[in-house]
Amino acid sequence: MYIFLTNSVLNLRVIVFILLSNLIFTQTKNSIKNILIDKEYDSKSFFVGATIGHGDLLRPNITQLFLSEFTYLTPANSFKQTAIHPRPGVWNWKKYDDFIDFAEKNNLILRVHGPVSPQASKWAKNDNRTKEELLKNMEEFFTELCIRLNDEKTVKWMDVVNETVLRNGEWFKEKPGDSAWENPWTQIGLNDDGFPIYIVKAFEIANKYAPNVKLVYNHNGGMERKMWEKVLETITYLKNLGLRVDGVGWQAHLRDKNGVGLVKEDLNYLSYLIDWTHANSMEFHVTELNYWLNNENPKSILVQKRQVISYNNIVNTLISKKNNGVVTLNIWGLFDRKGPGDYPKNILSLYDQNGNPKQSLYAIKKSLINESTSLIFEKK
Repeated sequence: MYIFLTNSVLNLRVIVFILLSNLIFTQTKNSIKNILIDKEYDSKSFFVGATIGHGDLLRPNITQLFLSEFTYLTPANSFKQTAIHPRPGVWNWKKYDDFIDFAEKNNLILRVHGPVSPQASKWAKNDNRTKEELLKNMEEFFTELCIRLNDEKTVKWMDVVNETVLRNGEWFKEKPGDSAWENPWTQIGLNDDGFPIYIVKAFEIANKYAPNVKLVYNHNGGMERKMWEKVLETITYLKNLGLRVDGVGWQAHLRDKNGVGLVKEDLNYLSYLIDWTHANSMEFHVTELNYWLNNENPKSILVQKRQVISYNNIVNTLISKKNNGVVTLNIWGLFDRKGPGDYPKNILSLYDQNGNPKQSLYAIKKSLINESTSLIFEKK
């Protein structure tokens, strides 16, 4: 069911939003993990989890909060090359080991995020590297990681590659310097069919050395058609090579007032992507849901309302697809925070900076309780 909002209706809904806030709170005190059990969601095909960082493992207030709500965990950046293999001959497994231990002690399901991605080491980003050096470095790191992950009983999924295509449909490539937001792996070159060698090689390694882990092709951006056409074309190519691709991931960093979550055309395309994924015997993962805000006050009722509507639309879309195949939702970070560097000024999540639960958390719970599938749209 679709609901369209005009400005006058929006103003009325703000009033209703305020009046219903306390009611929603009282209805949704139960944890997300218990709601999934109580409402008999299929534990093999519908998952809701969140991301915490390595430093959070040393903060009991955060780990207790996470464990009170979730059983599915995505470590933030601890399985990326920057953390594990910063340069040839150097290996740092402490963060990896700490997360594996935490998952084992608390009976969690782990998703490994972005090992082969633009978050490469500064060594790999050095402008003087040859394509032969880069390929050897990537193979060395990723082979060792896959061998270890394959024996970890807590690890269910891995984003084999992450952020491979720009919004305009071109490959994400290198930039000068070793600190820029770039993808050094594209320098390894394209194969005879026009696809990046590093993507094919990463899936070859994962197929060979991580047969027990489900393999995901993760991507960022919004619902840009040219970008997703390239991603789906690449996934189809990999599968035609006989390589296993188990899932498609979408990060879902929602930009305030920028379509996704609020505009019908984009939600329709998200629905298409999920249907395409299931039709091709793969899972669909929303991997990094949060809400990016530039200039407005993150505590304003209007901002909270837009975040709630956006989260509801994403969650309700997943609920509507849960009988067709596996769908997962991962919240990227538990707390609101300031955006670093060139990021938006504020990055919003489920709890404010003081650790107080927000309406976005209660809205997700309410959708799960009601098994909601209706969507709300603003007109462009």
